[in-house]
Order: sequence, then structure tokens, then C-alpha cells
Amino acid sequence: MIEALVDIVVGLMIVVGAAFSLAAAIGINRLPDVYSRMHAASKAGTLGSGVILLALALHADDAATVMRAVAGFVFLLLTAPIAAHLLAKASYEAGYRLWDKSVKDELILRIRDEKEAREHRLEQ
Repeated sequence: MIEALVDIVVGLMIVVGAAFSLAAAIGINRLPDVYSRMHAASKAGTLGSGVILLALALHADDAATVMRAVAGFVFLLLTAPIAAHLLAKASYEAGYRLWDKSVKDELILRIRDEKEAREHRLEQ
């Protein structure tokens, strides 16, 4: 009885994870600029992969597989948002501009201030 319930929960988790992964894939193909695409890939993709890894941990019979799945989930949660942030900042500094219909560009002011501070330090 409990095994059947666990199998149902694992199956639902896999379906939910696959749905989030599908949403990430659709977002990558449909969103207008590199930043929106990166957001879709990092948020929905991480959540989808994480839920699937947790389903694996719930379904696994041995402790080694459970620990690997949980470690992979934690690693995804810690690294994916940071990697997406750094890639977005590097893309911005490389010249990839926001979508034409974006409302506000707050990063331009910060980068301009950082550049002026660097130039001021070089003058001293």
C-alpha cells in the first residue's frame, strides 16, 4: 500500500519536473532577448531538474543514490542562479542589449558608476 503511494508521488513529481523543463524549453524558444531566455532556463529548468532529482531520491532503494540525488539538487540550487546572474552580467557588458520594449534598464547606471570609479582610481 505504501509502495503504491510512493510510486504515485514519484510519478507526479516526474510529471511536474518534466512540465517545468518543458516550460523552460518553450521560454528559451519564445522569449525575445537573451536575458529573458536566460531567466527561463535558469529558473524553470532548475526547478524541473530539481524536482526530478528529488523524485529519484524518493524512489531509490539505497542510501548512496539518495545522497547523490540530494547533493545534485543542492548543487543545482546553489550554482544555477549564480551562473545565470554572471552570464547575464557578462552578456550585458559584451553589448547584448535589452529587448526594445523593456521598460527600464537599471544596470546601465551601475556600470557607468563602476567605470567612472575605475577611471578615477587609475588617475590617482
